[in-house]
Amino acid sequence: MLAFHDLLLARQDEVLDLIQWETGKARFHAWQEVAQVATIARHYAHRAKRYLATQRVRGMIPGLTRVERLRVPKGVVGVVSPWNYPLYLGVGDVIPALLAGNGVVSKADSQAALTLLWTRSLLAEAGLPAELWRIVAGDGATVGTALVDAVDYICFTGSTTTGRTVGERAARRLIGASLELGGKNPLIVREDADVAAAAVGAAVAAFANTGQMCIHIERVYVHEKVYEAFRDELVCVTKSLRLGLSYDYDYDLGSLVSAAQLAAVRHHVDDAVAKGAEVLTGGRARPDIGPLFYEPTVLEDVTPEMDVCSQETFGPVVSLYRYATDDEAVDLANRGTYGLSASIWSRNTREAARMASRIRSGSVNINDGAAAAAGSIEAEMGGMGESGLGRRHGAEGIRKYTEAQTVAVQRLLPLGPPPGRSAQTFVRRTNGQLALLRRLGVR
Repeated sequence: MLAFHDLLLARQDEVLDLIQWETGKARFHAWQEVAQVATIARHYAHRAKRYLATQRVRGMIPGLTRVERLRVPKGVVGVVSPWNYPLYLGVGDVIPALLAGNGVVSKADSQAALTLLWTRSLLAEAGLPAELWRIVAGDGATVGTALVDAVDYICFTGSTTTGRTVGERAARRLIGASLELGGKNPLIVREDADVAAAAVGAAVAAFANTGQMCIHIERVYVHEKVYEAFRDELVCVTKSLRLGLSYDYDYDLGSLVSAAQLAAVRHHVDDAVAKGAEVLTGGRARPDIGPLFYEPTVLEDVTPEMDVCSQETFGPVVSLYRYATDDEAVDLANRGTYGLSASIWSRNTREAARMASRIRSGSVNINDGAAAAAGSIEAEMGGMGESGLGRRHGAEGIRKYTEAQTVAVQRLLPLGPPPGRSAQTFVRRTNGQLALLRRLGVR
């Protein structure tokens, strides 16, 4: 993995071109995938042994019962990854699965299969036995279903609708599943926030990867006393973003990935406008730049009957809402069924942290949109509610690919009445020992 880390950084231009060609994203957002995967490889290369180390735990009878807790591989792990982050989501889950001792079969999204195949070749060059990681591609309903029916554990990243199907199918086979699903992520701007910094952070969190990111921000709740100032600043920042596609770092945002994705974004914006929402900036496709480009869009006066209010857009669209109190902001952030990522902007980080603990979300970023938590590889990342189950990164990100096995060795005395002794005498003495342990505070 360390050799792979070095090769990836040395030859990143090859895969950056490939990612851009397959997805249409800006080069900087493609580079973020390289940086994230390199970090994951380095982290688990150094930490996997510690995360999976055999642990000595207290036995039933101290001194006579020796107990160890082992981590044993699941066997063959299936990884189903989406098109929006073909390197990070396609490889970042494979690395810990391999280091935990498993073989892996990846189902690549048909939109971005070549990025995954390139990476498999690079890992083989770094020394990974080729048969330990296989890649298949094809229709999700056919190939994905076959994969879930064959492996010993499934790791899926994608929509909530498909995730339910994957989870149900895995449950019928009694195999474990890790599911990172959809999100409708909120960002809160408190009254004491640095408005200019919050506007830049919100624009990054909303429009990075052209909004095609499971943890990107779609709902922004702004304290009524700073609403106008924040709104104007966000619109200004959004208008300054450069749209285009080139194999360099000249543009801030690339295109959407497909005609279907463009149609979904257009529908959400057009439906909102038809029902009374106002477009503050953006709100239109840009075929003059490319067939799948859509301007980063800021909406206000969004109401619950609009699809954009509660449904995941997965595109460069963000909606603004006012609030009056912290309690109201938390209540608004917790509305809906998702719980993947959230953000709070405030100069009072202690008070923001108190708010964070009340938000139903797998990650909460303070004075950052989404990257701080996602990029902290030692900390687990995942969703609550309909945003999924299980975690990637950190200790849980590798232990999920193992089974906990207890090995207990009993010495000298049996666990029960000694030969020739009555069960009643054994029970009476054991009860006395249990009471003594309780008085001594033994845990």
